[in-house]
Amino acid sequence: MAEEPQAPRGELMLRTLAMPADTNPAGDIFGGWLMSQMDIAGSMMAVPRAGGRVATVAVDAMVFHKPVKVGNILCCYADLTRVGRTSMRVHVQAWALDGEARDRRVKVTEGDFTYVAIGPDRKPRPVDQPQ
Repeated sequence: MAEEPQAPRGELMLRTLAMPADTNPAGDIFGGWLMSQMDIAGSMMAVPRAGGRVATVAVDAMVFHKPVKVGNILCCYADLTRVGRTSMRVHVQAWALDGEARDRRVKVTEGDFTYVAIGPDRKPRPVDQPQ
């Protein structure tokens, strides 16, 4: 029996094209580049909830399921999973679309990013107190 295709979890926060400059010597997209795109997507969800600036303080449970190739369109989906006094946890999934056959979507990476709300003094502040 064929496996049912998965759907992305969360809200689409970022779409970008994987370019040759982002590759390692084997021709696959660097994991660090992929992680940075996911961090941007997660922060795009955290900033409005925090009412201002946030800082990434942890990345947990990163799983690289499949490689991303040059020409893939990387789509990052974010889902707010926890809100504490000064921090938030956002689950981010990265999906790749084949540059030519955009109906083929594959989950390539996922992880949990923790952001802390930051005040003007660059110190943690309560999430529910906008700057």
